[in-house]
Amino acid sequence: MPLSEHEQRQLEAIEQALYKEDRRLGRLVKSSDPRVHYRRRVVQAACGFVVGIAMVAVGAVLSQSWHIWLFVGGFVVMLLCGIWALSNWRHMSGVTLSVVGGAGSRSGRRRRNRGRPGRTPMMERFEERWRRRQEGGR
Repeated sequence: MPLSEHEQRQLEAIEQALYKEDRRLGRLVKSSDPRVHYRRRVVQAACGFVVGIAMVAVGAVLSQSWHIWLFVGGFVVMLLCGIWALSNWRHMSGVTLSVVGGAGSRSGRRRRNRGRPGRTPMMERFEERWRRRQEGGR
């Protein structure tokens, strides 16, 4: 069960007070926080994405026949780094796409859709996202 916004702020205030009192404990806790590792991976993926852009640019500018492979390789590097960054960003921010057997599962949507004709699953997803944003959760 996720914390409410008020509880999240209280928890952050307690953590900050704890870090101020004991710097060593703060460093130890931060080093074991998975968000730190995911953030590092996002930065690494962004650097890889920039390398991919450079490879694409060099492959596009140079006119020798083997540079087409550099162009294609750069595109693949960009694609893979983008996927890796997105995956780690979702882990870092705690966003989950779906929960098996949860309220947002497809089987639950189908059951709800039977009672309300004319609603498509896409519109239900949009309504669900809108409702979550209005409640303050993402």
